[in-house]
Amino acid sequence: MSETVAPYSGSQRVGSLMFVSGQLRLEDGALVKGVSAQTRQALVNLVAVLDDGGASLSDVAKCTVFMVDIEDFATVNGIYAEVFGEHRPARSAIAVAALPLGGLVEIEAYVVFGS
Repeated sequence: MSETVAPYSGSQRVGSLMFVSGQLRLEDGALVKGVSAQTRQALVNLVAVLDDGGASLSDVAKCTVFMVDIEDFATVNGIYAEVFGEHRPARSAIAVAALPLGGLVEIEAYVVFGS
């Protein structure tokens, strides 16, 4: 299970559903810089949490992407599409005032097993 920076679970499975908490830009406990690196690392972290829970990207039904600057949407979207490949889960992309630890991008996911 991935480490969290606050008192919550990195993921929680309830029956055939798994809820994955927002993934930031942490790599080996350190922060990575820049929106591209943060997006890639958030997705690497997401894949690790999915793997720990017995799931993969193909099991993801929905993601929510939080960005501090909506102008980063094209960059985030390109990396997101590259990582997810042909799988296209439902998604929301939201601009927010701030993210924990000064992050620029955070990605959470909802997984359905056995669909």
